[in-house]
Amino acid sequence: MNTIEHRLTELGITLPEAGNPAGNYQAFLQLGNRLLLSGQTCRVNGVLAYSGQVGGTLSIEEGQAAARLCALNLLAQLKAACGGELDRVARCVRLTVFVSSTPDFGAQPLVANGASDLMVEIFGERGAHVRSAVGVSALPGHAAVEIDAEFQLIH
Repeated sequence: MNTIEHRLTELGITLPEAGNPAGNYQAFLQLGNRLLLSGQTCRVNGVLAYSGQVGGTLSIEEGQAAARLCALNLLAQLKAACGGELDRVARCVRLTVFVSSTPDFGAQPLVANGASDLMVEIFGERGAHVRSAVGVSALPGHAAVEIDAEFQLIH
């Protein structure tokens, strides 16, 4: 068993199956050793788990759980892009976290920690990344959170 798969087992994490794009775009795109992943929402088995706005119908903790689900879906796409070999990941480079939130909500970075913490839990130091946490009025399907990412791969 490779190192990252072993770590996932230790953490009790089972990655979902990678979903198919919902439109005219690619789920991932590799450019040299850069891997760009399209935005993933907080779905479980294709069903949206968290909808609404953080600061309105959803708490910060629910937003963090939604961000964690997005990150798990990103990792599923990452695994697919790496041919099942997550040890090909040199580093998580960047996360862009979009949080559907009320106009007066300003704690998007706290919501984004749900995803950032997971990357560090799984990849250790290689999971440390740069990040943007952006509040928006709405996301596709009324998702609470959507995240896209960039990873660096080992050739």
